[in-house]
Amino acid sequence: MRMDYFSKQIEEAIPDCKADVTGDGSKFEALVISDSFEGQMTIKRHKAVYAVLNEHITSGAIHALTIRTYTKAEWEAQQAKDNAG
Repeated sequence: MRMDYFSKQIEEAIPDCKADVTGDGSKFEALVISDSFEGQMTIKRHKAVYAVLNEHITSGAIHALTIRTYTKAEWEAQQAKDNAG
């Protein structure tokens, strides 16, 4: 199931971003691609996503959240790697 509401919130908050949030119940996975992540450590990227969704995490609507963040170039490289194997 795609969680368009959460995806839209991330896309509005993080510059030049494409977000895809999927989940079941209160467990979710967020894939976030943005060149604004360039040069940032993973923890800083994740904090940016958590900040957007914090109200849903604290309310319990989101209980578990797995976050994958990439720049556009990193995402293209990941896709090429996945398709090669």
